[in-house]
Amino acid sequence: MRYSYPIQLDPEPDGSAVNLSFPDVPGALTFGDDDVEAMAMAQDCLIAALRGYMKLGKEIPTPRPPRGRPVVALPSLAAAKLALYGAMREAHIGNVELARRLGVTENVVRKLLDLDHRSHIGQVEAALGKLGVRLEVMARKAA
Repeated sequence: MRYSYPIQLDPEPDGSAVNLSFPDVPGALTFGDDDVEAMAMAQDCLIAALRGYMKLGKEIPTPRPPRGRPVVALPSLAAAKLALYGAMREAHIGNVELARRLGVTENVVRKLLDLDHRSHIGQVEAALGKLGVRLEVMARKAA
């Protein structure tokens, strides 16, 4: 899955602020004094919202094609962790079972899924491999 989400920018009628939302991620909302400030808050907002989905055991929303809208891409480590979470849900495997397959403690798997923990990407990739998923990274020119 591609972890790059389109955004919607909506200025307040009085021009006092700009609201930023993610149409594919209900509840992911932030704002700023202008577009630039709202965009500066967007990635943290998206990560916080997706962390909430994980805590509630919900499926991570699939982003729609941007169709000309600006997008916010997640950092590669966060995207890999979300891919691991999704693969575990799809395989109906919990932390304890993945830990057993990896030969580690359940606490290690918890950290691999923690979007705030600075895990080594190779560990996340190894965990994905145990679930039959291969991590691929793509680089593009910045807009």
